[in-house]
Amino acid sequence: MSFWTAAVIIVLIWGIVQIYTRRHDGDLGVTRDEDGNPVFAPPKSDSGSEQTRREIEQLRERIKVLERITTDANSHEAQESRRIAAEIDSLRDRQND
Repeated sequence: MSFWTAAVIIVLIWGIVQIYTRRHDGDLGVTRDEDGNPVFAPPKSDSGSEQTRREIEQLRERIKVLERITTDANSHEAQESRRIAAEIDSLRDRQND
Protein backbone atom coordinates (compact mmCIF):
# COMPACT_ATOMS: atom_id res chain seq x y z
CA MET A 1 0.00 0.00 0.00
CA SER A 2 1.40 3.33 -0.97
CA PHE A 3 1.43 6.52 1.08
CA TRP A 4 -1.26 8.13 -1.07
CA THR A 5 -3.59 5.17 -0.77
CA ALA A 6 -3.27 5.26 3.03
CA ALA A 7 -3.90 9.04 3.03
CA VAL A 8 -7.08 8.61 0.94
CA ILE A 9 -8.37 5.86 3.24
CA ILE A 10 -7.68 7.99 6.34
CA VAL A 11 -9.48 10.98 4.82
CA LEU A 12 -12.39 8.72 3.79
CA ILE A 13 -12.69 7.30 7.32
CA TRP A 14 -12.48 10.81 8.79
CA GLY A 15 -15.28 12.00 6.46
CA ILE A 16 -17.55 9.08 7.39
CA VAL A 17 -17.00 9.73 11.09
CA GLN A 18 -17.82 13.44 10.59
CA ILE A 19 -21.05 12.61 8.71
CA TYR A 20 -22.08 10.13 11.39
CA THR A 21 -21.38 12.62 14.21
CA ARG A 22 -23.32 15.42 12.51
CA ARG A 23 -26.36 13.19 11.98
CA HIS A 24 -26.18 11.86 15.51
CA ASP A 25 -25.77 15.38 16.91
CA GLY A 26 -28.75 16.57 14.88
CA ASP A 27 -30.94 13.85 16.37
CA LEU A 28 -29.93 14.87 19.88
CA GLY A 29 -30.22 18.61 19.26
CA VAL A 30 -26.51 19.22 19.76
CA THR A 31 -24.78 22.04 17.95
CA ARG A 32 -21.08 22.76 17.67
CA ASP A 33 -19.25 25.98 18.46
CA GLU A 34 -16.44 27.40 16.31
CA ASP A 35 -13.90 25.11 18.00
CA GLY A 36 -15.97 22.01 17.31
CA ASN A 37 -17.03 21.51 20.92
CA PRO A 38 -20.57 20.22 21.46
CA VAL A 39 -23.12 22.70 22.80
CA PHE A 40 -26.25 21.10 24.22
CA ALA A 41 -29.53 22.93 23.77
CA PRO A 42 -32.16 22.71 26.50
CA PRO A 43 -34.90 20.18 25.76
CA LYS A 44 -37.86 21.61 23.90
CA SER A 45 -41.00 20.49 25.62
CA ASP A 46 -43.99 22.77 25.70
CA SER A 47 -45.76 20.84 28.45
CA GLY A 48 -42.65 20.97 30.65
CA SER A 49 -42.25 24.71 30.26
CA GLU A 50 -45.96 25.24 30.91
CA GLN A 51 -45.75 23.07 34.02
CA THR A 52 -42.68 24.98 35.21
CA ARG A 53 -44.45 28.30 34.63
CA ARG A 54 -47.46 27.13 36.67
CA GLU A 55 -45.23 25.89 39.47
CA ILE A 56 -43.38 29.21 39.60
CA GLU A 57 -46.70 31.08 39.74
CA GLN A 58 -47.87 28.88 42.64
CA LEU A 59 -44.62 29.50 44.49
CA ARG A 60 -45.03 33.25 44.01
CA GLU A 61 -48.51 33.07 45.51
CA ARG A 62 -47.14 31.14 48.50
CA ILE A 63 -44.44 33.75 49.01
CA LYS A 64 -47.07 36.51 48.95
CA VAL A 65 -49.05 34.70 51.65
CA LEU A 66 -45.95 34.16 53.79
CA GLU A 67 -44.98 37.82 53.43
CA ARG A 68 -48.48 38.85 54.48
CA ILE A 69 -48.34 36.56 57.52
CA THR A 70 -44.97 37.88 58.66
CA THR A 71 -45.81 41.54 58.13
CA ASP A 72 -49.28 41.25 59.70
CA ALA A 73 -47.84 39.55 62.80
CA ASN A 74 -45.40 42.41 63.31
CA SER A 75 -47.75 45.29 62.54
CA HIS A 76 -48.67 47.86 65.17
CA GLU A 77 -52.24 46.56 65.36
CA ALA A 78 -51.09 42.97 65.93
CA GLN A 79 -48.69 44.05 68.66
CA GLU A 80 -51.44 46.07 70.30
CA SER A 81 -53.80 43.06 70.17
CA ARG A 82 -51.18 40.84 71.81
CA ARG A 83 -50.57 43.45 74.49
CA ILE A 84 -54.29 43.71 75.26
CA ALA A 85 -54.64 39.90 75.33
CA ALA A 86 -51.70 39.64 77.73
CA GLU A 87 -53.22 42.33 79.95
CA ILE A 88 -56.57 40.51 80.01
CA ASP A 89 -54.82 37.26 80.91
CA SER A 90 -52.93 38.93 83.73
CA LEU A 91 -56.18 40.43 85.09
CA ARG A 92 -57.82 36.98 85.01
CA ASP A 93 -54.87 35.52 86.88
CA ARG A 94 -55.17 38.23 89.56
CA GLN A 95 -58.90 37.59 89.87
CA ASN A 96 -58.39 33.82 90.33
CA ASP A 97 -55.80 34.34 93.11
